[in-house]
Amino acid sequence: MDYDIPLFALNYGPEEEEAALAAIRSRWLSTGPRTAELEKTFAAMLGSPYALAVSNCTAALHIAMMVLGIGPGDEVIVPSLTFVATANCVRYVGATPVFGDVISSSNLNIDPRHIETLITPRTKAVIVMHYGGFPCDMDTISEIAKKHNLAVVEDACHAPLSEHAGRKLGTLGDMGCFSFFSNKNISTGEGGIMVFNKQEHYDRARLLRSHGMTTLSYDRAKGHAVSYDVVALGHNYRMDDLRSALALVQLTKLPADLENRAVLRATYLDQLRDVEEIIIPFAGHDGFVSNYIFPILVRDSARRDSIRDGIHSRRIQTSVHYPAVHRFSIHREPPAILPNTELATDSEITLPMFGSMTTEQVGRVCEALKQSLCTQEK
Repeated sequence: MDYDIPLFALNYGPEEEEAALAAIRSRWLSTGPRTAELEKTFAAMLGSPYALAVSNCTAALHIAMMVLGIGPGDEVIVPSLTFVATANCVRYVGATPVFGDVISSSNLNIDPRHIETLITPRTKAVIVMHYGGFPCDMDTISEIAKKHNLAVVEDACHAPLSEHAGRKLGTLGDMGCFSFFSNKNISTGEGGIMVFNKQEHYDRARLLRSHGMTTLSYDRAKGHAVSYDVVALGHNYRMDDLRSALALVQLTKLPADLENRAVLRATYLDQLRDVEEIIIPFAGHDGFVSNYIFPILVRDSARRDSIRDGIHSRRIQTSVHYPAVHRFSIHREPPAILPNTELATDSEITLPMFGSMTTEQVGRVCEALKQSLCTQEK
């Protein structure tokens, strides 16, 4: 179906075309000067000392596990209400993901209280995912991590420039991992970036990103080095300069994009505040966030799919963020008991949200939702 209002719309224009063409004409497409500029720019925007561009956020999460030395016999606590990569990265290194429940229908982030009950002598780290760009309770999680000597990795794929207590998400733990997938706030098709608080973590990640090699092709091509050694079992997780060129343009657009999303969210909240059949997660949050998505929960989860069908029939796209990871076949053992997560994943509907969306379009979405709720009741 062609939708009048899509779930997401790419924020691209002539600027991205010109940047891509300039990269092509430079005759250097793999990791090079544009990637270095992207890393410097992104680190400055977040107030982080180190940033490393990578091929995607999954690669970033995998690198994080390797940098922390996590391996067979270790456990890492992760949310289940997330994209599957958050848990898969733990399996990549032979460790075991242990799933934590979300706080409630009003807060879809991992519950610090549940995290603490899951800690065993085998627990080595916690991965948090800032759902929709809204910050997890990083103060409590950091206290728990310090108490139990655990590393904290932030899956901040939803959260570029989101803030908690005046600091950018991704900079509050040991490492932060961001996504540049095509439907994210920063869109390059594929791609991602990591930020670090410790130079030793950055140095190790830089090695692991490119085969464990001590120098990159660009360094040798420009005469900065003539040879290389391989000192670690690394991967090819590099970001190329063509995508970095796109990301640099996207970064210039990001602040305005997020400001408009804040207006759209306020419009959604105003028009849906009296709809008793739904719950709006994070409705009371007043900090600056990326508003990557606009999720709602239907109180009667049995009606969720038919309500989505009703919205789609009015040529408006929706989605679900996310199927619970602990229910996927590959992650069902050992069984996890996560009642809040299961309630959320069975009742969640993601409504359209993108930077170029208008408040008039938000009004159309809200009217379609209300009509679908009424139709299904009859």
